[in-house]
Amino acid sequence: MAQALCAALLLSAPPARAATTLQMTTEYPATSMPGLGVTTFAEQVKEKSHGNIVIEASFDAAKGYKSADMVDAVQARKVDAADAFAGGLANKYPIFGVSSLPFLADSLDKARALRDAARPVYERFLASHGQKLLYTTPWPPSGIWSKTPIKTVGDLQALSIRTYDEVSQATMTRAGAKAFNISFADAMPRLASGEVNAVLSSGDGGAGRKLWQYLPCFIEVNYAMPLSIATMNLAAYHALDAAGRKAIDEAAAATEAEQWKRMEGRLEENRANMRKNGVTIESAVPPAVQQALHDAAANALSDWETRTGADGKAILDQYKAKTGR
Repeated sequence: MAQALCAALLLSAPPARAATTLQMTTEYPATSMPGLGVTTFAEQVKEKSHGNIVIEASFDAAKGYKSADMVDAVQARKVDAADAFAGGLANKYPIFGVSSLPFLADSLDKARALRDAARPVYERFLASHGQKLLYTTPWPPSGIWSKTPIKTVGDLQALSIRTYDEVSQATMTRAGAKAFNISFADAMPRLASGEVNAVLSSGDGGAGRKLWQYLPCFIEVNYAMPLSIATMNLAAYHALDAAGRKAIDEAAAATEAEQWKRMEGRLEENRANMRKNGVTIESAVPPAVQQALHDAAANALSDWETRTGADGKAILDQYKAKTGR
């Protein structure tokens, strides 16, 4: 009798709920700051949804999408979510270029203030493209990786350098270098062939990609502290039940907090990793080189504000109010 009752209860029990799987991608390696953000977000979603939502992560542009493609890919739901370098997005959508503007935000506090100023504009823009902002990830300050040390303006002008958006390409071109605006994924074969002999990037991006295989010198020009932006398709988000949406929101907030906290110790970790792999790090930028870069960047902010109109002005006004600069 007892056995029959147990069997009846098992037969009448509802089937186990299948987990919802969502695809999330980035063009950066798992060891980079954006890669760590994707992994953290996936872990947080699994925990906060009690395993009911699974983020299937891919790295190194494995899905075929680079940062410049991510907004369109998420909007079309070719992937459910993505992390994109904001400078790459700016090649098509200039509003995302603010965090990459040269010498605007040169500290973590200023980068945070700039993120806060830009967030409402980003949220409106992404909503109009069928997605929502999940979280942001800071990058360490961008410097220049090169084959030989940059000690003079002549050394700067001898570079064939990978840059990451139109503004940085224009800035390096005005400084006299030969500049290419290409994604990180596309830069690696050009480094291997010798077509490119320098890269504008942080130590973090370089550490993830092992740039030291080709470029053993790094000069800390503190060009910018850019962001990466993680977004999710709105249809995918709204297809979740209330508990699932809450899990996504809480996971995104936890990931953002973790990424900005992680950044505090990341710079020294990167320096140690770079030195371990034979990279010479130059912190004291020769004054003539620094002046040449600042002169080349002189019109970048006003040019960007002209291109982005009222939205760009709103971001800069809010940033100036927060920082007093």
